[in-house]
Amino acid sequence: METFKTTGVCSRTIDFEIEGDTVKYVKFHGGCLGNTTGVSKLAEGRKIDELISILEGIPCRNGTSCPDQFAKALKQYKQEHNL
Repeated sequence: METFKTTGVCSRTIDFEIEGDTVKYVKFHGGCLGNTTGVSKLAEGRKIDELISILEGIPCRNGTSCPDQFAKALKQYKQEHNL
């Protein structure tokens, strides 16, 4: 399980699991429950690169959003795991 500390958004952290290059589990802690649950359900089962291209740059406040923060988490994961 990976945990990403968010910045500039209502959610505090994002927990996620990756298997190969596919997201298997996502849980936002804090934020708008309906929106973060929806993003989580839509993300599970998708490839990392697909999610980054879909979610990166979505604005909400402070020039970022919970989906954008998840894209940042996935980019960081890729970098740390040489994917």
